[in-house]
Amino acid sequence: MKLLVVDDEEDMRNVIVEYAKYENYEVIEAENGFDAIELVKANDFDLIVMDIMMPKIDGFTTVKEIKKIKDIPIIMLSARSEEYDKLYGYELGIDDYITKPFSPRELIARIKVATSRKRNITNDKYIFEGIVIDINARKVTVDDNIIEFTLKEYEILTYLIKNNGIALTREQILNAVWGYEYFGIDRTVDTHIKLIRNKLGKYKEHIKTLRGMGYKFEK
Repeated sequence: MKLLVVDDEEDMRNVIVEYAKYENYEVIEAENGFDAIELVKANDFDLIVMDIMMPKIDGFTTVKEIKKIKDIPIIMLSARSEEYDKLYGYELGIDDYITKPFSPRELIARIKVATSRKRNITNDKYIFEGIVIDINARKVTVDDNIIEFTLKEYEILTYLIKNNGIALTREQILNAVWGYEYFGIDRTVDTHIKLIRNKLGKYKEHIKTLRGMGYKFEK
């Protein structure tokens, strides 16, 4: 798989490249957003790791331009941990956000998760064993049987599957499905999860309960 690492700090790029190549990823480097955009035009990348604070053009602006060209999974790096930056990044379509300093092993783990999600998307469909979610048709089938989900149930299931393998708090699920201004109670999520599990039948065990925290979809 081919990665693009974008960071104006050469030492940071060197660390990421070293760990990525150890995992047999092909890696191309860019030291600014302009170079990254040109490389995206000329290459097919499976994932981009990009810093936010860069000269000439910042990471957020670069993401906007890249998304106009190709829909590539993007993990953003930043020394800033403000919630606004994270939310803005997710609104632009990034897949993950890691605050510096970070463990290179953690970054590699997140890269594997993001690329795994991409491999499970075929023609705008999420496929996990007998579960198929047709994004364009907003249709869910379980073992070839169409299952009726309410809008919120559908959005929760899709959110869990998109974040396969990632532990999600109830608050994260509330924010993603009901919006950042939602002031409901955690029990709302629990109720919907119960209904979703009932509809998934034998595949309900894919949704794991994380005691005292939330949920995780796991193959």
